[in-house]
Amino acid sequence: MLFARLLQAGIRQGHIAVIDHQGRRQDFGSGAPSVTLRLHDPALNWTLGLSPWLKVGEAYMDGRLTIEDGSLYDFIDIAMRNTDGLTSLKSQKAFKIINRLLRWWHQHNPIGAAQQNVAHHYDLSRKLFELFLDESMQYSCAYFPTPSATLAEAQQAKMRHIASKLLLKPGQKLLDIGCGWGGLGIYLAKTTGVHVTGVTLSKEQHEVACARVKPAGLEGQVEFKLQDYRLEPGRFDRIVSVGMFEHVGLKHFPEFFAKVEELLVPGGIALLHAIGRRDGPGHTNPWLRKYIFPGGYSPALSEVLPVVEQTGLWVTDIEILRLHYAETLKHWRVNFEKNRDAIRALYDERFCRMWEFYLIGSELSFRHDYNMVFQMQLSRGIQAVPITRDYMFDWERGEAARPKAKIVWHNGQAAE
Repeated sequence: MLFARLLQAGIRQGHIAVIDHQGRRQDFGSGAPSVTLRLHDPALNWTLGLSPWLKVGEAYMDGRLTIEDGSLYDFIDIAMRNTDGLTSLKSQKAFKIINRLLRWWHQHNPIGAAQQNVAHHYDLSRKLFELFLDESMQYSCAYFPTPSATLAEAQQAKMRHIASKLLLKPGQKLLDIGCGWGGLGIYLAKTTGVHVTGVTLSKEQHEVACARVKPAGLEGQVEFKLQDYRLEPGRFDRIVSVGMFEHVGLKHFPEFFAKVEELLVPGGIALLHAIGRRDGPGHTNPWLRKYIFPGGYSPALSEVLPVVEQTGLWVTDIEILRLHYAETLKHWRVNFEKNRDAIRALYDERFCRMWEFYLIGSELSFRHDYNMVFQMQLSRGIQAVPITRDYMFDWERGEAARPKAKIVWHNGQAAE
């Protein structure tokens, strides 16, 4: 059985028991965590062994693989802890090479196709996202100044942390590339007095973002467009992009940074917040690419910095956030499970299993595997930012200490 060979070769930490469709049991590894899987389809003995990074998720979604003892979290935890061993077989090395060769095609995101890929995920029911995100609907890595911070507090801290790096002044023009549901743009306009233009390819996000402007008292100061960033004609003092760069695609990086340079005025500052990988160039997990983020890729810094070097932009600061996204995803996972019945009513149980697999897998990839988040500050000019980083900390601490302006979010409730 090919799946058994894979587990026999790969599992060194934790224990997995597998019961096949005939009731035969095999055990692999030892210790904790421990999980028992039941395979209901004889074909899984081969398909899970040939392409586990795609077929395990599909089998769980379809109910052909179920968890008898332990949990899905335990199962993926064991897999993430044993990634090196599980990828050591020749068949897995071959699939890795094939995926690397095909990644240029997988990340093909020209104007038009990019909107279709975005719609696959972000044009799902807004009710779904309301059921597991914080009140500002931030769908990116939060920033936990203390372990006890709530999700809402950590997302506010993330927006404050980003603002501290942008050196914002009242009246400046800021572009938010991939503005989501508008939360960051509204926060920056409300707290710093900048004029915000946000662009998104998601119709659902655009509708929600536009509806939030008037209740926040920001008419004439904040505008959201349903538009590809590459079509933006304006010039801006500041540019921010959070959680969008992962959808650009490797071969479109030169296009992205060239456009950022074009849109920034001399002396302007940009802040890029994105998921990256610490282990060098790679490829997107095939299950994640097929079911969650088509066209997506989280790059290594070694793939980003050489492209920036070909522009006239300065890299003036880089910060690596490690476990912050793992904690963010933990909060989202808990909220999702708490509201699972409501989400099942929106879609179905297969959808719930798909998102359960996505949220758990993503969380554990930040805990045990190669994922991290980077914040890269860029400028058009060597003197655009101070020569020490003190200004960031001073502004961030001062903003955290002062009384907060009330912001009305999507649900009509005021929040700090």
